[in-house]
Amino acid sequence: MKHSEAFEKLCQDARSRIREISVEDVKRKLDAGENFHFIDIREDHEWDAGHAAGATHLGRGILERDINNTASDTNEEIVLYCGGGYRSALSADNLQKMGYSNVLSMAGGIRAWREAGYPCD
Repeated sequence: MKHSEAFEKLCQDARSRIREISVEDVKRKLDAGENFHFIDIREDHEWDAGHAAGATHLGRGILERDINNTASDTNEEIVLYCGGGYRSALSADNLQKMGYSNVLSMAGGIRAWREAGYPCD
């Protein structure tokens, strides 16, 4: 999907303040049984069409409102992903503004996850 220049600039700005994690590193963490929240922030219909195995769903539209129900401790590790890594970067930036200190955005999103051949539900 081609994004507008303004949207690209907004995402680049957010990326300057957040940390990203590769799909390979997320998969290693899952395989090792590490304790973290792996959250798909895509729309409901995107989640229903398939999502990364091991992920939970908390759409971007309600993420900031409901994150405390999933991660009540602001120091807990949270890995967010979306379709391609744009929305998750914006969301990671917002969660950090809310006081969450250990938030990462999965670079490349579900697209990169699928391209790597990692399991989906």
